[in-house]
Amino acid sequence: MPAGQREAPKGFQQLLQQANRLQDVFMAEFREGMTGNELLAKILQTARAKGIPQPKVYSHNLGHLLHEPGPLIGLPWQQERCPGRGDVKLVYDSCFAMELCVTDIVPEWDNQEFRLSVEQDVAFTRQDGCRPLDDRQIRFHLV
Repeated sequence: MPAGQREAPKGFQQLLQQANRLQDVFMAEFREGMTGNELLAKILQTARAKGIPQPKVYSHNLGHLLHEPGPLIGLPWQQERCPGRGDVKLVYDSCFAMELCVTDIVPEWDNQEFRLSVEQDVAFTRQDGCRPLDDRQIRFHLV
């Protein structure tokens, strides 16, 4: 960044807003009994319909041993079906690593394409649906 600049370039701020929109879609689509593959397809369909640029989802169940044997919701290199763990169904009272990214042009970087990845832990409960365990990142922390 140029000396004296106090905020991330607008293109990056907009990309983070798009990633936050994808997080909203991700959480809104959770339904008990859906498979990870069904959820992946629904998230991507909804995100594309909302104009979210090049969405990718690669999320997994969390537990005592980090990657638990619950549903797999996409992989970075597999955005259609994940045979096996992608066929596992969602159940209430589960935690997930909501890992995803969006990719778009950043005008301030000579119109280069940039992929912005975000990760947030979420809980899926009967009472609250799918919600973040803590506040989401909504701005950049500049050093």
